[in-house]
Amino acid sequence: MATKVTKDMIIDDIINIDQNLVTILMQSGMHCVGCPASRGESLEEACFVHGLDPNDVESKLNEYLQLKNE
Repeated sequence: MATKVTKDMIIDDIINIDQNLVTILMQSGMHCVGCPASRGESLEEACFVHGLDPNDVESKLNEYLQLKNE
């Protein structure tokens, strides 16, 4: 299983890494994470739809994973 999130990863795959990443996605402004259609989008696509910076969201997700694994 991946330990690092990339912008080209599908939202569902990101969530499968750690369910707590949903909270970070929602706090970033991605409130449709529970929608089945959104789970098939890449992180970059989902960020584009919500007007978010994919690099910023990617960094937040990876920061959480890094802290969790320390």
